[in-house]
Amino acid sequence: MTGSAYDGLTRSQLIALLKKRDADRKLGLVWERDAIDPDTAIDSNFVVADLIADQCERPAPWDNLIIEGDNYDALRWLRMTHRGQVKCIYIDPPYNTGNKDWVYNDHYVDPNHRYRHSQWLEFLYQRLLIARDLLAPDGVLLCSINDDNRAKLELMMDQALPGMRVGSLVWRTRDSTSAKDGNFSDVHEHILIYSQPGFSFTGSVKNQKKYSNPDEDSRGPWNTDPITLGFSSVDRPNLFYPIHNPETDRYYPCDPDSVWRYASQANLKVGQKLRTETIEEFTRQGRIVFPNPNSEEVFFYETREALDCAIASGNVPATPQKRLPLLRTDTPNLDFWVGKKIGGGRPTFKKFWSELRSHISPLSSWVARKNEKAEKRDETTIITSGSGEGTGDLQSVFGSKVFQNPKPVSLIRELVRQSTSPGDLVLDFFAGSATTAQAVMELNGEDGGERRFIMVSSTEATTDEPEKNICRDVTAERVRRLNANDDKYEDLSAGFAYLLCREINPLELDDALTPEAAWSILEAHHGLPLTGWPGGEAHAVHEGEGVTLVLVDIWSEAVAERLSRVLGGTDAVFLYAFEPGQITGLDGRAEVEVRGVRETLRRLYAA
Repeated sequence: MTGSAYDGLTRSQLIALLKKRDADRKLGLVWERDAIDPDTAIDSNFVVADLIADQCERPAPWDNLIIEGDNYDALRWLRMTHRGQVKCIYIDPPYNTGNKDWVYNDHYVDPNHRYRHSQWLEFLYQRLLIARDLLAPDGVLLCSINDDNRAKLELMMDQALPGMRVGSLVWRTRDSTSAKDGNFSDVHEHILIYSQPGFSFTGSVKNQKKYSNPDEDSRGPWNTDPITLGFSSVDRPNLFYPIHNPETDRYYPCDPDSVWRYASQANLKVGQKLRTETIEEFTRQGRIVFPNPNSEEVFFYETREALDCAIASGNVPATPQKRLPLLRTDTPNLDFWVGKKIGGGRPTFKKFWSELRSHISPLSSWVARKNEKAEKRDETTIITSGSGEGTGDLQSVFGSKVFQNPKPVSLIRELVRQSTSPGDLVLDFFAGSATTAQAVMELNGEDGGERRFIMVSSTEATTDEPEKNICRDVTAERVRRLNANDDKYEDLSAGFAYLLCREINPLELDDALTPEAAWSILEAHHGLPLTGWPGGEAHAVHEGEGVTLVLVDIWSEAVAERLSRVLGGTDAVFLYAFEPGQITGLDGRAEVEVRGVRETLRRLYAA
């Protein structure tokens, strides 16, 4: 019988180990990372992405990419090429339901596996770690998930993307209300939001209709806001006082259950400082809007006895909605109200349009259906259809159902609209049926933008279907058909480079790395659209905006002479060579930076 690893330890050593284990425990989600088989894609192999010319769409250069392969491989390649450049990542990963409609389910969500959830979490965790590196300083990651697995996924994402959680969106997936166990109808899904510090949703311009200027105030249009807080007179006794209108000499009692928002000069302590003005100063500034004196009910009690009788009969000022009396038997200093004109309305505060911190309405967490009436409030609401629309979208392109449970284009389009500007980059590394690509294309067609997309999808080939290729025949094909259907999608157009991921043993990198594969990495790394390696050439040149990129496969005097004519501009020039020590004949050009190809790619890959 094999002994335990702890057999040789003393009692004090075992106690020390237990204390260390307890100290290492943390609040949050824990999954058995040491007890499950590691992701087979997680290894030290170098990843390249070969450009498949006959699968590319439209002539080069290509701003958009469709990448075939395990998305862990694709993400490692993208970390070399697009680190810190992606504005919006949207993913609709497998939901850990145990269904067999996704190729990875056999490995990650076997319902009989002891560590079923841990395998699913580890699978996503490794990919999210890399996705975090791809986000721009103002980027956002949006992740769809069902209600069953939302809690586990959100806790895991808190670990993978620490400090980046924003919140979540909720959308109704279908009109059906069939009940589950416990007479509960599960018809909603969630979109988890994690972002970099600089991110902000677009929102929408606030409606100014509620702002007017009936009194021709020189400060411009205004609206009214309540001047009460959700605290009682017991909680905030210093904010419980009467407000006086000096023009009408009317007094307004405070609600004991909802005190005034601003302090009174009469209640200030010596030397006390306020973050805002007092109610008396706001009144002098014309910021307090009092009720219309001609239509307001006025109360007057000549004696304390008359006041007591009015309180007993309920003939006193009251709150406008709850109709609760504002003067009660327990109201402090009731004698104050004897002999005073008491207004029956409620003062409000003038809020000027010009003084709003933002004229943009925030994005609501609720995604409304097209048949729902959005509430009229200062929020931007995404309007979309249920998941059934996604199948209809796909059928309108392919003529049949070629993919299971696609998201509706309208949902993804509005998410992209809220998350990007016209020149931004969008990534989906669970691209499937390329709904995200169509959403980007539709949005560009609508606003004339030049958003770019990167779609990553696998073949999903199996032993039973070895020729199956979702990436080629669904992901890429959807974009091709959208481009070709000028009658229905005349405003849409998106060429793309089609890349195929391939792993290389790092020890064989010197021999296995081709100029074609290196060229695509370097072009993308320098923010240039892909062009493909010029066949039969010993070098390639890409003159971009502000930068010129050169890759030399075989150096010769003829190449040097040709490049000397190209490198005469003022742009920054990066010359990459497989053998940088052989670069001669450039006359010491100061603007040219010579770099080794393999050394550079190893550094980018390891970063």
